[in-house]
Amino acid sequence: MTNCIQGFKDYFCRPKNTNVRLKLPFVCFAWQIAMIILFGVFVRYNNESDAHWVQNMAQNNITSAIENDFYYRYPSFQDVHVMIFVGFGFLMTFLKRYSFGGVGFNFLIAAFGIQWALLMQGWFHSLDPSTGKIYIGIENLINADFCVAGCLIAYGAVLGKVSPVQLMVMTLFGVTLYAVEEYIILNLLHAIDAGGSMIIHVFGGYYGLAISWVLYRPNLHQSKHLQGSVYHSDTFAMIGTLFLWMFWPSFNSATTYHGDGQHRAAINTYLCLTSCVLTTVAISSLSQKTGKLDMVHIQNSTLAGGVAMGTAAVFMVSPYGALIVGFCCGILSTMGYLYISPFLEKTLKIHDTCGIHNLHAMPGVIGGIVGAITAATASESVYGMQGLINTFDFTGNFKDRTVFAQGGYQAAGMCVAMVFGIGGGAIVGAILRFPIWGDPADENCNDDDVYWEVPQDEEDQLESVPPILEYCNYMTNKPEDES
Repeated sequence: MTNCIQGFKDYFCRPKNTNVRLKLPFVCFAWQIAMIILFGVFVRYNNESDAHWVQNMAQNNITSAIENDFYYRYPSFQDVHVMIFVGFGFLMTFLKRYSFGGVGFNFLIAAFGIQWALLMQGWFHSLDPSTGKIYIGIENLINADFCVAGCLIAYGAVLGKVSPVQLMVMTLFGVTLYAVEEYIILNLLHAIDAGGSMIIHVFGGYYGLAISWVLYRPNLHQSKHLQGSVYHSDTFAMIGTLFLWMFWPSFNSATTYHGDGQHRAAINTYLCLTSCVLTTVAISSLSQKTGKLDMVHIQNSTLAGGVAMGTAAVFMVSPYGALIVGFCCGILSTMGYLYISPFLEKTLKIHDTCGIHNLHAMPGVIGGIVGAITAATASESVYGMQGLINTFDFTGNFKDRTVFAQGGYQAAGMCVAMVFGIGGGAIVGAILRFPIWGDPADENCNDDDVYWEVPQDEEDQLESVPPILEYCNYMTNKPEDES
């Protein structure tokens, strides 16, 4: 007990970074209490997760519990959940002194954002007007993970440069903006975006880039020695890449309609990803005088195919069409790391730590374009009449919509996502500039020691290891004869 009391005294009395240390626990406790109250007021189980499901089965002549949506959706939910916490988390561990922050803060803001996403998406999609309650089931959990994915993408742009409190504020606004743009794109425009090329990746990518632009640090060079990776940090980041790559077919097919749509979405994504790997390896090797591969490209650009196939995953793009999309995305994403990222930082003052513009934003735009073209050229001979209705949900108020008009609405949906991302990011970035969030000093960016207890022997070991790769500034650590 004495040790515990002394620990609290040390925590609250230590002078180093006291402002931040007081804010983070306060925000976490206050937010969780607010969530408990809001969930108590608004959230209930839906028919398929409520104990009255047995009566539901009898009333609707359902003879087997296997008909419960849980058994259709939970395998996909598991995969998506792993992507959110393991895939995104470990992908951000490449910085040699920021692995704790990469995976730990990813964990924090994902858990933080999921609760708010269930409420925000519930108010827009699952609210029962007669009771004023939000009824949630397994599909709501998947959609909450999707919503948080957009915020984790944005986190990649500011990785190592913001405080955990800033990340929570960024996630709070990001989830809110996501819920609104999702409602506009899916409900008002009635665009199809099964894997979220537009809703998740375009929005999340440009949201993060806009925030990074507003928060640009002209003196970030003071922590330049911490911006690189080391051998083991790149290996850990590659674990995240592999988890994301393996489970991306589940991500793009998780919420599609049962049957051929879900089946086709998995196949298209699977093929697109494989093609993307080969072209990424080819361009990465060609870009180096020695023909060696750059781990930055392998960790990130190999995933661009999954992003680009998100919108058109359920469409009849054909197997060779999926390979073509992956082929193009591997080239575009790798070239982005080589040329576009340095241009953005030098000319537009956008420091993109993880290169989300190349992995998410640009491939997301490609996905939106592919979706618009594929939708506009769909025909009854390829889909069949019922296939067109199922794939594009031509029912209710949209039963008379033509495929050409659908293509136009798909393109409009991409524009909405981009506007929300850029506009919302600029506003949120301005809020994050207020000097109340305890963000790290320029010389302390990309350093876990600011917010984490780091073992001293590990600090000494890392100080003695020079970075072997550096994001955005690729030539900095190369020998003189190669430059």
